[in-house]
Amino acid sequence: MEMFYYLVFGALAAIVAALELGKSGKDRVATSPAFNSFKNNYILVYSLMMSGDWLQGPYVYYLYSQYGFDKGDIGRLFIAGFGSSMLFGTIVGSLADKKGRKRACVTYCITYILSCFTKHSPQYKILMVGRVLGGIATSLLFSAFESWLVAEHNKKGFDPQWLSITFSKAIFLGNGLVAIVAGLFANFLADNMGFGPVAPFDAAACFLAIGMAIILSSWGENYGDSSDSKDLITQFKGAAKAIASDEKIALLGAIQSLFEGSMYTFVFLWTPALSPKDEEIPHGFIFATFMLSSMLGSSIASRLLARKLKVEGYMQIVFSVSAFTLFLPVVTNFLVPPSGEKGGSISLGGCLQLLGFCTFESCVGIFWPSIMKMRSQYIPEEARSTIMNFFRIPLNLFVCVVLYNVNAFPITVMFGMCSIFLFMAAILQRRLMVVSDLHRSTMEMTAEDEPLNP
Repeated sequence: MEMFYYLVFGALAAIVAALELGKSGKDRVATSPAFNSFKNNYILVYSLMMSGDWLQGPYVYYLYSQYGFDKGDIGRLFIAGFGSSMLFGTIVGSLADKKGRKRACVTYCITYILSCFTKHSPQYKILMVGRVLGGIATSLLFSAFESWLVAEHNKKGFDPQWLSITFSKAIFLGNGLVAIVAGLFANFLADNMGFGPVAPFDAAACFLAIGMAIILSSWGENYGDSSDSKDLITQFKGAAKAIASDEKIALLGAIQSLFEGSMYTFVFLWTPALSPKDEEIPHGFIFATFMLSSMLGSSIASRLLARKLKVEGYMQIVFSVSAFTLFLPVVTNFLVPPSGEKGGSISLGGCLQLLGFCTFESCVGIFWPSIMKMRSQYIPEEARSTIMNFFRIPLNLFVCVVLYNVNAFPITVMFGMCSIFLFMAAILQRRLMVVSDLHRSTMEMTAEDEPLNP
C-alpha cells in the first residue's frame, strides 16, 4: 500500500510541472521590470514569513507532549492561540491601518520570534504566553502583509490586474513549495541531526529575522486612515459600519469564515479520518502531498486569473467541489466496509478519502489567491487590515468551539458539518456575484448619464 502514496505524489508532481511548463501566451501577462522587481521582493519576504510559520507546524503538538502535557493541556494551549487571535486580532489590525502596515509586519516578526523562544521552556505558563503571542502574530500575518502589498501596488501605479500575479505566485511558493521544504528541513533538524523538537522553532526565528531585515531595508510605509482624530473605537465603528452597509463586504466575510473554518477543522480531522483503527500512515509524506495539491490549485488559479475569468463565478464551483470532498468520509463510512485489522496499512476507505482530501487541498490552493483578489476589489483601503481581522473573529470562535468539543461528536458529524458550511459558502458566493454584477451595471449606467447632466 506504500506504493499508493508514491503514485499520488508522483501524479500530482507531474500535473503541477506540466501546468507550469506548459503555460501559453494566454496564461502569461506582460508586465514591467519595475513591477517584477517589486513582486519578487514581496514574494521573497512572504516566503520567509511563511517558512517561519511552516517550520513550527509539524512539531508543536509533539514538543508539548515531550514536555509531559496530556491531550487536554495541549488542547487548551491551541485554544489560547486561536482565542488570542480572535480577541487581539482586530486591535492589531486597526493599529496596522493607523500606525503603518510596514511597522505591523515588523511587529509580526518580533512577536513570532518571541513566541519561538518560549518553546525552550517546559513551564506551562510560559508556553501559554507563547501561544498568545503566536495568535497575535497569525492575525498580522494574514492581514498586514496583504494590506501593505495592495496599498503599495496601487501607490506605485501598477496595473490592478497584476495583483493577481503576485497573489498566485506568493501562494504557489509560500503555501506550497516552501511548506514542503520547511517540513523536510524541520524533520532533518529535529530527527536526522538529533537537535530535538525545539530546533525547528529556532530555525523559524532565524528565517523571520532575515525577513525582518529585508522589510526594514527595502519596504516603504503605507497607511489606511492615519488621522489622529480617529481612535481605535472609531476605527472599529467605521469598519463595522462598512461591513453592515455594504452587502458585498458582508458576504465576502461570511464566505471567508465558512471556508477557512472548515479548512482549519480539516487540519485537526484528517489524521483520525485516515487512520481510524490506528493504521500506520506516513504523516509527513501525506502533509507534503497536501501541500503539492495546494500548489496545483494555485497554478490553476494563476491561469484562471490571467485569463480574466470572473472570480465570483468559478469560486462557486470550487466551494461546491470542496463540499463534496469533505462529505466523502461520511459516504465511505456507510458504503465501504471498515477494516477489521487494528494497525496495519491504510484501508480502501482511507485511500478514497486521501484522494478526496488532495482535491480539497487543491481547492484551498485556488481559494487563497482568489479571495485575495476579491478582498482587493471590495474592501476599502482606509480600513483594510481592520476589516480583514473582523472577518477572522467568527473563524477563530468557530475553531475554538470545535477544538473544545473535538471528542464530543463522531468524526463523520464534524465532516458533515464542514460540508454544509462549504455548500453555504457556494450559495453566498452566488449571491455575491449577483450583487456585484448589479452594482457594476448601476455604476456603468450612472457613468453614461453623467455627460447628459452638466
